Amino acid sequence: MARPDDASPDGRLLRSTASARFAAWVADEAREMPLPGSGATRERFALLHDLGRTDLSLTRLAEGHADATAILHELGAPPPAPEERWGVWAAQPPGAVLKATQEGRGAWRLDGVKAFCSGAGSCTHALVTAETDAGRRLFVVDTGHPGCAAVAGSWQAVGMAGSDTPDVTFAAVPALPLGEVEAYTQRPGFWHGGVGVAACWLGGARGVAETLVRAVRRREPDQLTAAHLGAVDSALYSAECVLERAAGEIDADPADTGAQALVRAARTRAVVADVCARVLDVVGRALGAGPLCHDGEHAQRVADLGVYIRQHHAERDLAALGSELAGRHDLLSSSEGAR
Repeated sequence: MARPDDASPDGRLLRSTASARFAAWVADEAREMPLPGSGATRERFALLHDLGRTDLSLTRLAEGHADATAILHELGAPPPAPEERWGVWAAQPPGAVLKATQEGRGAWRLDGVKAFCSGAGSCTHALVTAETDAGRRLFVVDTGHPGCAAVAGSWQAVGMAGSDTPDVTFAAVPALPLGEVEAYTQRPGFWHGGVGVAACWLGGARGVAETLVRAVRRREPDQLTAAHLGAVDSALYSAECVLERAAGEIDADPADTGAQALVRAARTRAVVADVCARVLDVVGRALGAGPLCHDGEHAQRVADLGVYIRQHHAERDLAALGSELAGRHDLLSSSEGAR
């Protein structure tokens, strides 16, 4: 893909480092990732969590490849070939419109702009949502086509700089449809994948918390620092319990015959996003500016996590959850019974 060299030197370094690590992960570890609902969803979430604990930009790229692999499986397509690196470009912010036009039997072309395309410079293929006359569909795209080009200056992030997530323009790019209209969002795996993203966030929060743990172990903690550590530990534990429960429920009903997947994902993501925000706040208050100014790895992880958890749309996602619950008395009574 055409990729303008418009980033700062630090941004280019972060981007190239994450890309190299992503290629190595695909070559050596991607095949070990279980599919969601396969009976090993706990292991899948644990692998995503552990990636997030070390490098969130790499995690964003790896999670996209893992999600693409799951989508291909769920929609009856072959898995990625060795050495292929896949992304899922399905964001739908206002303003950016990608149009798919059928040109013949089974032949389509994409024209327009897609926003937030993680791994634009390192993915060899992408699953891309686009608008058709009949509704939104998912398409397979070879990102090496000359009609794909990253929009200069469209990824200025400090946090998650290495994830390389610019807008991408498409000009007469060939595409193959995968599934029917709205198949991407209507499959249960759409919501299972959303829980997997929360596992990545939680790993990042655990990585941020480890800076506090190391600081406490280097000296005798005072009561305030001990209280901060206790608050962080209990928050992380609560989110880990929620994630563990979600994994078990996904494996118990991978096809979502009980119609719980949407609410499960929304609840889990809300809990984990709140815990991540709390960890960022408490660790910052406990340690002050020191590690943010003198520990580059910690400072980058804090910046990365602050951006990454914005995939949760705060009150908008909570409003969507509340609206769903308002019409689902079975879910409300079930959650009350669990207490």
